[in-house]
Formats: sequence, structure tokens, C-alpha cells
Amino acid sequence: MSSATTGASAPAAPRRSPTAPPRSFLWTRRIFLTVLTVFVAVPVYVMVSSSLKPLQDVSGEFRWLPSGLTIRPYIDIWSTVPLADYFLNSLIVASAATVCSVIVAVFAAYAVSRYRFRGKRLFTVTVLSTQMLPGILFLLPLFLIYVNVGNATGVALFGSRGGLILTYLTFSLPFSIWMLIGYLDSVPRDLDEAATVDGCGPLGALFRVVVPAAVPGIIAVAVYSFMTAWSEVLFASVMTNEATRTLSIGLQGYATQNDVYWNQVMAASLVVSAPVVVGFLFLQRYLVSGLTAGAVK
Repeated sequence: MSSATTGASAPAAPRRSPTAPPRSFLWTRRIFLTVLTVFVAVPVYVMVSSSLKPLQDVSGEFRWLPSGLTIRPYIDIWSTVPLADYFLNSLIVASAATVCSVIVAVFAAYAVSRYRFRGKRLFTVTVLSTQMLPGILFLLPLFLIYVNVGNATGVALFGSRGGLILTYLTFSLPFSIWMLIGYLDSVPRDLDEAATVDGCGPLGALFRVVVPAAVPGIIAVAVYSFMTAWSEVLFASVMTNEATRTLSIGLQGYATQNDVYWNQVMAASLVVSAPVVVGFLFLQRYLVSGLTAGAVK
């Protein structure tokens, strides 16, 4: 019997699919993703390690491996500045701005998506074109409007949470409407007609059929509105006072004329970022589908 029939046959090499990307592309992608991961992970590691160091270690020469760890900065951040009050102000302002933005955007997007009216195209173009202007152009006009309204009517908009909520609506609402229009256009109109046959009016079809089908898009709008209000600095630095100051401005309190509490700054930054990061991790599936559904019909 020949050795060709008695010897074990060598396993055949796996054949590459004709549609598979070239190996050079795969290695380039791996290298790029590795560099990007390091680029993102290093600042996070510096923040975490610095927040667990005593102040003298953070103020001195930087060391990649800390000589000692302490959780004292996470305890002191609440007493060095009234961080709890700033946290409450940011939570109230961001939540209220998100709820108002979602409600108004749902009604406006539904009207544009489902009805024809004169000036419809002009409305959508105008809404989107407002995002082309930098926010600093609105700072002085809004400041003067709030002050004059307060002097004329006694309604305190300047230095109040309500005024800050209205301010954030001017930024989040136009993009929220435009993004939700694209998503509602991808929802079949047959659902509205079926709801009308069952006896629902326009509002009934909206809340019973369209809104449940547009949950991913609504969540995407809510996440965008919340993140915009939570991390805004420019208008919060002008439109607030000591009682209504938000987190983005309150973090400046850790820098005094004599010293900067760098370890507490890092600890407070991580605490401030936690709600947004946790919410994004839980809602990222809806966020991605909500952002992409309007582009694929």
C-alpha cells in the first residue's frame, strides 16, 4: 500500500471568501483601533488614578503608578463646594429641557411628516439652518431679553432654572425636530390609516400607533437633549447665579487663588460624567437605531 494512502492527509487551508477584505485592510484596521483605544483610555486612566491620589502626589511629578491610593477626594468633593446643590440644579434643568424638547419635537415632527401645508419646506430648512449659527451670537440677545422681561413683568428668567431651560430649548429643539422628522418618515403611513379606521383621531393615532413605533427615535432625541443641557458651559456661566449654578460651572470652585484641588477636580469630573455614561450604555441600542433609521427607508 502506498504511503499516499496510508499517511494522514494534511488539512486543507481555509479558502477566503471573494468578498472578504484584503489582509492589509484588516491589519490597518486593527492598528488604527488599537491606537484609538489607547488614545481614549490613557486620559481616563489619568483621571481615575489622579482622583485616588493625595493632593501632594497630584501636584508633584506625575507617576503612572501611584505610590498610595485614597478615596478621600471622593468624600471631600461634597464639602469643598456645594456639589450636591449643583448636581440637583443640573438634574432639574437637563431633565426639564429634555422632557419639553421631546414633547414639542414629537408634535412638530408629526405635523411636518404627516401633513402638507404652505411653508412646510421653508420651516424645515429654517429649523435646520439655526444650527449653523454659533451659540455665542445668542448670548447677548437672550441676556437682554431675560432682563427686560424680568423688569417689565416681574418674571425672573435671568438667574433662574426656568430661564436656563428655555435657553437650552433654543439649541436642542431645532435639531431634535429635524432628527425626529426623518425617523417618523420611516414609519409606514399605513399604521396611521389603520388607526383611523379603528376610530382614532389624529392625536389618537399619534399616541397609540406612531409614538410606540418611534420609541428609538424619541430616545435618541432625549439623549441628545439631555447631553446638550448637562454639559453646557457658556450660557450656564452667564444665566445662573450662586443658587442656580450647574455642575459645569460648579467645578470651577475647586480652583482657588492659592491652590487647585486637582484630585478633587478629577473625582468630581468622574462623578459628573457617571449619569451620562451609564445612561448612554443602557440606551445605546436605541440611540444607534434612532439615528440611523431616518437615513434608511
